[in-house]
Amino acid sequence: QVQLVESGGGLVQAGGSLRLSCAASRDLFRLYNMAWYRQAPGKQRELVATISSDGSTNYADSVKGRFTISRDVAKNTIYLQMNSLKPEDTAVYRCYARIITGLTNYWGQGTQVTVSS
Repeated sequence: QVQLVESGGGLVQAGGSLRLSCAASRDLFRLYNMAWYRQAPGKQRELVATISSDGSTNYADSVKGRFTISRDVAKNTIYLQMNSLKPEDTAVYRCYARIITGLTNYWGQGTQVTVSS
């Protein structure tokens, strides 16, 4: 069993920055693709950013140029650096891991990000 624990959420003014962290209970990165999702009240869950086992990254169009996903292999942690935040970025952000060879996947509990205008 793998645990993913997010941290770093909070309240920030529009234009500000936050860095989210997702700590895994064991080394995942060689076998798992990792991602950040978000879900705002009344909206569908949205894929924000992904980082593959080979380190390649992808972003939703809505966050390109503002958000950066990265990882620290030694710390079993991935990050989401969020800059130039907008009120529409307000959501619960959750970390996700899926094994590259099958269907096994894990979710973190989520961290709230609130951006005030």
